[in-house]
Amino acid sequence: SFPSPQRWVEREIFFPAKTPPPISRSPEQRERETGGAMASSASGSGPGMGGGEEENAWGEDEASIAETTDVELLKRAWRNEKAAPEILQFQKGLIQRAREQIQLLEETVEEFVENGTDDLIVSLYQMDLDRSLFLLRSYLRIRLQKIEKYMFHISRTDLWNRLSKEEQKFAKRCTDAMEKHLKQSVLSRLPYGYDTIPRQSISSEEDDMVPEPQLDTFVFCKSKGTVGAFQLDDIGDEIVDLVADDLYVLRYKSIKGLVESGRIDLVYLRLYK
Repeated sequence: SFPSPQRWVEREIFFPAKTPPPISRSPEQRERETGGAMASSASGSGPGMGGGEEENAWGEDEASIAETTDVELLKRAWRNEKAAPEILQFQKGLIQRAREQIQLLEETVEEFVENGTDDLIVSLYQMDLDRSLFLLRSYLRIRLQKIEKYMFHISRTDLWNRLSKEEQKFAKRCTDAMEKHLKQSVLSRLPYGYDTIPRQSISSEEDDMVPEPQLDTFVFCKSKGTVGAFQLDDIGDEIVDLVADDLYVLRYKSIKGLVESGRIDLVYLRLYK
């Protein structure tokens, strides 16, 4: 036997098929559920009749579980990475679990095909697999694009520690190849003092030739919980009251710490002219 495809596709994508996630409830919740079931039985109401409160309780529990599944965490990491102007911390544990569960999904689909399982069920599992692969590939592709764009800046700052080992190797190969190309095609023909990659000339005080992420970019964001009054600038002139589930448009630089701590999620919106 296997879980319902519809429920599995939506909420149990990264849980092993034979070990569904346990639903943990406090003693107070269990007491309320038991009391509600006894009251429903005593009143003679069947399933789906007079059980609105119980259904709401179950719905809240399921929604809470769905928010903490690996698929939701991967979606959140993908949205944050896509909306953030700089590269974020690599989610090593999450990506490892996602790869393992994708492999399990591939084996499950192959087993269903070999056993002659109904085509509809196979297509649902295959659709779930395709969605998972899209999320994982898109997340990694976005990070590679940022590395290619800001390779010199990343290699000279603390952003280097946010990369995975594979990404660090990729960034090293990119910077080496770019430096070699620039020296052979451009820098070797420039006069002394202007033949460096990071600076326009030796008189420059900063690396003015290295592209950097624009942290002053405005981003859409949503607070996961009530943060309260939050100071947006160093002076204290700009203060905003961050309420849970409200949508805000703020400078990324101001909420950078909240994004890194997981208290705020970025929202990617594609605007059309």
